[in-house]
Amino acid sequence: MITCERQIKSDYLKTVIEKTEAKNIHEKEFIQALKEVLLSLEPVIIKNENEYKASALLERLVEPERVISFRVPWVDDKGQVQVNRGFRIQFNGAIGPYKGGLRFHPSVNQSIMKFLAFEQIFKNALTGLPIGGGKGGSDFDPKRKSDMEIMKFCQSFMNELQKHIGQDLDVPAGDIGVGGREIGYLFGQYRKIRNTYEAGVLTGKGLEYGGSLARKEATGYGLMYFMREMLKANNIQVEGKTAIISGSGNVAIYACEKAQEMGIKVLAMSDSSGCIYDKNGINLDAVKEIKEVKRGRIKEYLNYVPSAQYFENGINIPAIYSIKADIILPCATQNDIDLETAKILVSNGAMAVGEGANMPCTNEAVEYFIENKVLVAPGKAANAGGVATSALEMSQNSSRCSWTFEEVDKKLENIMVNIFKQCSESAKEYDFANNYVVGANIAAFKKISGAMIAQGII
Repeated sequence: MITCERQIKSDYLKTVIEKTEAKNIHEKEFIQALKEVLLSLEPVIIKNENEYKASALLERLVEPERVISFRVPWVDDKGQVQVNRGFRIQFNGAIGPYKGGLRFHPSVNQSIMKFLAFEQIFKNALTGLPIGGGKGGSDFDPKRKSDMEIMKFCQSFMNELQKHIGQDLDVPAGDIGVGGREIGYLFGQYRKIRNTYEAGVLTGKGLEYGGSLARKEATGYGLMYFMREMLKANNIQVEGKTAIISGSGNVAIYACEKAQEMGIKVLAMSDSSGCIYDKNGINLDAVKEIKEVKRGRIKEYLNYVPSAQYFENGINIPAIYSIKADIILPCATQNDIDLETAKILVSNGAMAVGEGANMPCTNEAVEYFIENKVLVAPGKAANAGGVATSALEMSQNSSRCSWTFEEVDKKLENIMVNIFKQCSESAKEYDFANNYVVGANIAAFKKISGAMIAQGII
């Protein structure tokens, strides 16, 4: 693994990183993502340095095409006016309309939006579908808000966002805090303002108004399809393995579902408070009712399975990572696994990590995993199933048709198999065999850079 601390051989690469870091000095998440990608690309950059430098390719790659920030005023149930901040980062549209989710969470800021949008460029390129990279959201917290408050917020948010999106321009979807309910409110307001039924402007929609079957399952299913291919390529049998899954949202739930179908025993799942451990394997029906129906806390699992155990999170390390398992699936949020946590997981015998979330492992943690022969399925590749199926939803909207669950799932599986193949072949081409983190970055970069060069200095 190429690290941030090693000597950079390319003067051009070093200059770009230093200048970008200086310009964005307070945006730590963005700089983290940028370094992880750019440093892994050095062999490709050295090979084409004169061409890239002449066209300022890297300088253009790391600068968003557009950063949109706006206020979102809304009235709560007590009649009090609240004000949040909204964002949309349209980072790179070289291979298609900007595409990426909306995140509603108190942690949202410009740095997190830029890191997510930057990652999205590469993730979308790996799908093989014509979609560029973008991301958006707000520091609005949907927890403990009524349906009326969430509707009012979504309508106010869309009042501004609608000026900047369109099915051939920028197509948002859901992310943390933005599920089917929020997408419905957003789409309804867009339709009212624009006075047109532009179904392809948002993805993750309900089946009643243009959504796609298998969309809610797609990210979790795709993660497990990639994991299966990665393990198979390294002569490891999936069936009979154990797993822990951080998180209990959409990605975690459907990663668990597909893992269980593959014969993997999922021992634990978590939320921001703690984790539940069930030595007999997670009862997914219980988790779905708690999280998808009741919108409750994972601790309530004990009401369904009294023999299970609940552990509260520690100050520094989430409790779930103390549980031994073969496969680790971080499906919660960024930087969930740091170096110290990685050391615990390695000592507990983990053989593979699949990033269901975006950048859930720090760069140091990823390096430690790879140094200790733990296979890593990088988020930009392994969790690309969600955006891939969003693009399939766009295709169905454009053709005014609807595919069956089995048709969409099969297309998703083929896309994930192809993504793994790209990562593996690119890693081998540059002598990084089994380093799928570097392989993913190189495969995506080659496609993006080719499109940018072909379109001139824009």
